[in-house]
Amino acid sequence: MEMSNKTAREIWAEVKANPNRARFGYGKKAVLVNIDFQCAYTRVDEFKTAYETDPQQIEHVNALAKRFRALGWPVVWTHVEYLASAEDAGVWGTRTNTPDSLQNIKAGSRRAQLDERCDVQPGDLQYTKRMPSPFFETPLQSLLVWHQVDTVVITGGSTSGCVRAGAVDSLSRGYRTIVPEQCVADKHESYHFANLTDLMLKYADVVDVNETLTWLDAQVAAKK
Repeated sequence: MEMSNKTAREIWAEVKANPNRARFGYGKKAVLVNIDFQCAYTRVDEFKTAYETDPQQIEHVNALAKRFRALGWPVVWTHVEYLASAEDAGVWGTRTNTPDSLQNIKAGSRRAQLDERCDVQPGDLQYTKRMPSPFFETPLQSLLVWHQVDTVVITGGSTSGCVRAGAVDSLSRGYRTIVPEQCVADKHESYHFANLTDLMLKYADVVDVNETLTWLDAQVAAKK
């Protein structure tokens, strides 16, 4: 194993700066999967479980969603919530039982609610998931087959948890996977940057959000 005194942020900066890094690239049609933009994880002014990496994260995601809708491409928002009994949290929810615990994100609660800053439109899809990946036991795979997409753009949190799980599952299903850097967040910079590095080297293209916006704008222009 290679040893290093560099921080996760420094290693990520080196990987990102490599002009020769291999890319999966964009395909012909994409889906936007926005993972867990719910108050438990976005409202740092309300909940200890929340986190913020880029203060403009939700603005960037709303800009992406607007372009996806202009193309008639699917926009998906996921969130986690559990029954009062927490039996649907499975073993994942059994490690702790405090007011901040995962299993205590109850259906209909403020913690389960999508952040009102998110521009969620009536035509968007909203899925409840109970495990890290947005693909696990949700209709997401069927939606992607119906829309014949070949590219999955992933945003949300956490970078080291549900975003990573979603990217791994996306690639495993044969999709080109794009993670706009400014659109994902985590609790600590160490986890965040270490997982951006891992995603870039193995599972996804981690790109500047403006690159994805420019690609989408080109698709919108070509459609006119």
